Amino acid sequence: MQIGLEIGAFAWDGGPARMGETLTRLARSADDAGFALIGVGDHLWQGPHAGGPEQPMLECFTTLAVIAAHTRRCRLGPVVAGAHFRHPALLAKTVSTLDVLSGGRAMLGIGVGWDEDEARGMGVPYPGLAERFERLEETVEICHRVWRGDRRPYHGRHYTLEQPLGVPGSLSDPHPPVMIGGGGERRTLRLVARHADACNLYPGPDLPAKLAVLRRHCEAEGRDYDAIEKTCILPFDVGPDGSAAGDLVDALRGLGSQGIQTAIGILSGPDPVRDVEILADKVLPSVT
Repeated sequence: MQIGLEIGAFAWDGGPARMGETLTRLARSADDAGFALIGVGDHLWQGPHAGGPEQPMLECFTTLAVIAAHTRRCRLGPVVAGAHFRHPALLAKTVSTLDVLSGGRAMLGIGVGWDEDEARGMGVPYPGLAERFERLEETVEICHRVWRGDRRPYHGRHYTLEQPLGVPGSLSDPHPPVMIGGGGERRTLRLVARHADACNLYPGPDLPAKLAVLRRHCEAEGRDYDAIEKTCILPFDVGPDGSAAGDLVDALRGLGSQGIQTAIGILSGPDPVRDVEILADKVLPSVT
């Protein structure tokens, strides 16, 4: 199993004045330890799981660029980007730029988005769920077209591009991997089978059933189920002194036995560098 990290909160010791230093130390520690991915949540407001909009939240791709500058090997990407936040051409360009500047380490995690209060509060268009699914699919199609250098016009229901041109192209071969987040069996997992390189699910008793649904969608779409990376996201709580690390190891081994290949741990404590060091010492060697 591979282990990744997602920075889910920014209420760090030292406050905003030390955020740059903390982020740099976190990135270097995680990369040196061998974590496979460092992801960043894509929001303008902090979510209710981490105290709500009055808590700090850094912009996703700016944060990823700083992480890229202080790492050498781990993958980098939003976990996950809201399709409603950016025009697909801008998103494709942003991800390919991150890919080029990181030496081919970018990936695109993307989903339909969920925080309507955030969108309304900040004036971001937030259509209904059915339309957001349509926009998600068109966004992934446009990203693929830009990344592979296909300049033919794109005419979708919501987006029109007369010349999808992106220079320089990405370094990732054949393109930055796409991970679609969510476990909806009718639409989300069908989009994974049709367009994505990875799924991103939550742990729970229904996890095996979700993977079985994905397999059936792959059969219907003519995709190789084994070619899709199975990822799962969950909080990584090791306790203040690492005393809960054993429980986390057991949970991760359980996920691996169900077919999960990459577990992405949400970091939400006030000292993320300490958390990374404990994970590297007490968890990583036991599951990778």
